[in-house]
Amino acid sequence: MKYFLVILAVILHLVSASFAANIVIMVVEDPNNYEAPRTMRDFAEKQLRPLGHEVTIIEGDKPQPHHFAGLVEALKDADLLVLFSRRRFPPQDQMAAIRAHLEAGKPLLGIRTANHAFIPKPKEVVDPSLVPWPEFTEEVLGAPNTGYETKGLLYSVSIAPGAENSPLLAGVNPANIHGAQSLYKVLPLSPDVTPILIGTASTDTSPPMPVAWTRHYGAKKARVFYTSLGAPEDMQLADVRKLLVNAVSWTLSR
Repeated sequence: MKYFLVILAVILHLVSASFAANIVIMVVEDPNNYEAPRTMRDFAEKQLRPLGHEVTIIEGDKPQPHHFAGLVEALKDADLLVLFSRRRFPPQDQMAAIRAHLEAGKPLLGIRTANHAFIPKPKEVVDPSLVPWPEFTEEVLGAPNTGYETKGLLYSVSIAPGAENSPLLAGVNPANIHGAQSLYKVLPLSPDVTPILIGTASTDTSPPMPVAWTRHYGAKKARVFYTSLGAPEDMQLADVRKLLVNAVSWTLSR
């Protein structure tokens, strides 16, 4: 019995270790970026590190606007890139590192403002030393960025048709999720996108909008998960945090 318990402990340790990953989170401090540095630090400390993941948070604009110091080095060993940044255009070496991560088949988890992470504002003049990637939203995430659907109205969340048995929803009750910020307009989704959750504004005539989905990107089929949830009020909800934990597991699966 003693030897059995020792062997079992070793097996459990190995299984746990096999799921531990090196996760890089890109955030930026911005009045319109939903307190991403704070909420991602909290998420890393309370949900990711207790699972054995190593988490590196790279905060943009430090020391220069649009620069993510340490990103190139961090992405060399990253298993997963989490993107929660808006309208920033890294210099060439940093953008090349992001592209290389994806082209190697490594996964991406996008949160809320990731759907306009690298898109300049209309008529914005971008420093030629910086690299926008406006096509990222449709090429990688698989949906357009066309503004807000409900203009600040609360919305309810339900399971997308066919996603009832998705592992991304294990332990998640969408009925507990009431989006506190605007729905994003994201239709039409790319044909290869699999919707997971749908948001519907109860006091508006706007059509329902997908708020979480998956797809694969590039020749090596990098796993991509995106959710437009992620406002500070969303991140206080246990079901949203569980959804993101599940998304981390799904993106890291092979």
